[in-house]
Amino acid sequence: MSAQSHSLVMLRRNFKHVARNPTSVFNGVLMPVVMLLMFVYVFGDAFNVGVDYVDYATPGLMLMAICYGLGATAVAVNSDMTKGIINRFKVMDVSRSAVLTGHVVTSVLTNLIAIAALVGVSYLLGFRPAASATDWLGVIGLVVLLGFAAAWLTVALGLAAKSPETAGMAAVPLVMLPFFSSAIVPADKMGPGVRQFAEYQPFTPIIETLRGLLNGAPASGDAIAAVAWCLAIAVAGYLWARATFKKRA
Repeated sequence: MSAQSHSLVMLRRNFKHVARNPTSVFNGVLMPVVMLLMFVYVFGDAFNVGVDYVDYATPGLMLMAICYGLGATAVAVNSDMTKGIINRFKVMDVSRSAVLTGHVVTSVLTNLIAIAALVGVSYLLGFRPAASATDWLGVIGLVVLLGFAAAWLTVALGLAAKSPETAGMAAVPLVMLPFFSSAIVPADKMGPGVRQFAEYQPFTPIIETLRGLLNGAPASGDAIAAVAWCLAIAVAGYLWARATFKKRA
């Protein structure tokens, strides 16, 4: 079998594991919808963002939807490593790259399902983007690129962790980071220190690019920074994952 065939087998295997784990399904798909309902219905009237809050919050929650599924990916990768499953695959002559690629592709596809559910619910709550077909292609492209980058970084974290429990905890900063960005409120409404952090951390230009695309008015500066951050995270995660995999496997 080719490496591509091995990757498809790993992808099918990982999807079965996700589907059979209610916690993974809730965190990866349903939790972003719960957060949307909470912020729009419970906190939405408390934020003065100049537009309908559902229009403001949806792009940030799309990024959160990517982050919420990362813990399950880190745990799954670490379980494969610490429980000897990868060594069994080596005996079966399964491509090493297919093992990691399967986790990455599973993570990206799960993200797309979660974001589709989130956007569907957002429409029911009054979300009305002004994006053209080209803008929507840009949104999808950026979401896939970010999901790909975050997945490789999470795979690296899972491989580096000593146990599934520590692997799950290692992904927590990625889950918390969007709260210190412009996802929920504009950065200029935050207090000193937090505001500067929000303005210069990687998720803010990504969120602002998504927001601009959905509003039909993307900003080139934010878009360049967003793509640059995604590529940097993807390369760093891939190189770290590859080096750790070679060392531990």
